[in-house]
Amino acid sequence: MTLFRHGGVRPGGTRRLPAVIAAGVVAIAAVLVAPLFAPGPAAADTPWLNVSDDGYLSISIPAASIEAKVGQVSEVAVEGNFGPSSAWAEYGLTRRGDVWWGALGPLKPGLYSYQVTGDITKGLKDPTNATVVASKPLWSTFLVPGDSARLLADVPQGQGGKVETLTYRAGKQERSALVWTPPGYLSTGRKPYPVLYLRSGDGQSATDWLDLGRAGQILDNLSVRGSVEPMVVVITDGRGPDDDEDLKDLRKAVGDAYRVHHDREHQAIAGVSEGGSQALRAALTGPGQFAYAGSFSGLLTEIAGVRPGPGPNPGAKLLRLYTGNVTDPAYNATVRLTKALDRAGVRYEFDGVNPDAGANWTAWQENLADFLPRLFRKAPDHGPSAGHGRLKGEFHPPRAGTTPTPFVTKDGFVTFETTTDFKDARHVTVWANDAPGGSWLRVPMSRDGDRWRVTIGPLDPWFYYYQWIVDGVSAKDTSNPAKVTSEPNWSTFLIPGERSRLLSDVPAGRGGKIESLTYPSTVANQDRTALVWTPPGYDPNRAQPYPVLYLQHGSGQNYTDWVEMGRAKQILDHHFLDGKLVPMVVVMGNGNTSDFGKELLDNIVPAARARYNVSGDPSRQALAGLSMGGVQTLGVLKAYPGRFAYIAAFSAWFGSGDGVDAEAINKGTRMLRLYVGDQTDFVQPFFMASLPTLDGLGIHYEFDGVTPGPHGWDVWQKNLIDLAPRLFRR
Repeated sequence: MTLFRHGGVRPGGTRRLPAVIAAGVVAIAAVLVAPLFAPGPAAADTPWLNVSDDGYLSISIPAASIEAKVGQVSEVAVEGNFGPSSAWAEYGLTRRGDVWWGALGPLKPGLYSYQVTGDITKGLKDPTNATVVASKPLWSTFLVPGDSARLLADVPQGQGGKVETLTYRAGKQERSALVWTPPGYLSTGRKPYPVLYLRSGDGQSATDWLDLGRAGQILDNLSVRGSVEPMVVVITDGRGPDDDEDLKDLRKAVGDAYRVHHDREHQAIAGVSEGGSQALRAALTGPGQFAYAGSFSGLLTEIAGVRPGPGPNPGAKLLRLYTGNVTDPAYNATVRLTKALDRAGVRYEFDGVNPDAGANWTAWQENLADFLPRLFRKAPDHGPSAGHGRLKGEFHPPRAGTTPTPFVTKDGFVTFETTTDFKDARHVTVWANDAPGGSWLRVPMSRDGDRWRVTIGPLDPWFYYYQWIVDGVSAKDTSNPAKVTSEPNWSTFLIPGERSRLLSDVPAGRGGKIESLTYPSTVANQDRTALVWTPPGYDPNRAQPYPVLYLQHGSGQNYTDWVEMGRAKQILDHHFLDGKLVPMVVVMGNGNTSDFGKELLDNIVPAARARYNVSGDPSRQALAGLSMGGVQTLGVLKAYPGRFAYIAAFSAWFGSGDGVDAEAINKGTRMLRLYVGDQTDFVQPFFMASLPTLDGLGIHYEFDGVTPGPHGWDVWQKNLIDLAPRLFRR
């Protein structure tokens, strides 16, 4: 049986499934699930990517299609703007029979661009997606609809404006621009139209504003709603010179070909990145030929040559600045520019810091939608967009070589930095659970001297784990002291906040204790170890023995994972101090065995009772586990009904009902509680398929509902947070 895992194959070297992702790979379930993991080849015209109504992306790419284009590959990724702040990231797929498979989401409403890549360097376009990005032949796009992306959708046929190509001469060169004319535009008449010159950034194409910026849709939608003045919009690439010559020739060509105003009051200019800097220079310097200017992630920091004349900025009606968060190179530039404008007495407006986007088209789409309604009319307001924040001074990560890493700001931005060990590498990424719901993405790092660095965020308060992928081979961040025994290359960090409070350490001396329990295993024929949490104030001589929870890990994991990755100690400590937890002992044993029932009942339970003051009464015993451990837990329930009154399974499935004594289970079980992740949890189909079996047998159970997130610790931590306070209260 070939089982898949979420988030991609392990690059390079061993092909073993990492425990954090492959926790559902269990031999005892092979017969039950094998048919579900053997999909037939997809038809050539079957879409490789599909988006559900609630924003989940499912990916299914025939291996034969990839091999036909780029040859044999050992790994496949979908690269796209899926990362934090819409950063470009790589999402690794899993080989599942004849198909490379993956699931990601929920994605926020918006436009996404992507390409398919094999073995890091072999790129190909999705042939099942007809969209094109003219400047990036391998890219395709898709739109996740939603209220926040309503301006990016196509307007009904015939209601929008038109886009044409204008060819003109700039000096001795022939150039071209794209021109959008509004709905109902007339080339003849008495009243000319105002004009906006919209520039792309350095190295970008004019077509990017249409293919990636959705400028046509934004203009169409705002025009249909009457939210903008009818205007002509001229879109140019970012390859023109910095001086006025190209712009002068373009303006003349536009004036000759279109019915537009020529006076300053009806001229506007805006641009992205260096195009934004050019827009500001055109508006601020010399005679000033534009009354409106917008800088979208512009990189201008000084305003030498400004001639404000008598009074600040005479004649300019609007200078509006836009920037993304600290991942945007324009962030620090904007800090410096605002200071320079303030010193020069130049009036300007600042849209505020976009907290959820960096230097990318997600931000610039919003910038354009905000800027357009302010042109050639009285602006509705002059303040920042809703949710945007203030500049807080320049952002500079610690100097190279500062340890420990990563560097986390109080507002959730994380800077990763390698050591100099990878100075000769060609491609380095950080692979972490920073995708929507806690899925795993590989974010490319940039070379910084002999090191590699990247800043991502903002990340929500939570517990994160990551590793480097260096030229396809996994490596540990040796500057991070965090240790994961079962996955030596993983490192961890916590972003504090109310959302992650239960995963944080409690004050020193107030929590429970973690101890090692060594016991002889008659199944493994060796001594094995469990970790045991005892509550604050644990009394080994208490007259009434403590109730006990036996908490199991998943496949490829070990007894250490619930502490090192699952944050079990922190969760239990907080619940106890919050008064939500019945004082109990929690035993985290080694479930890597061919006969878990025997290992549990003959070895782990007797060892725990011999060492700790825990109850042997079934009504005071609980058993729970994740993935493989959840399947093992349900196996014990079926084989030994009534031995544990409290049963819980995280991301597992019940399996066959043959020979199950439902009456004994109902009689001996006070609570059977089941959990599963969302569509990105590969166990969900098996879990859902097992519920009719439980219903048909008449077994009483509770289903917590879908836990947002994939087959990983983000889900299982939430499951333990929900489960622990429910134990031993009935």
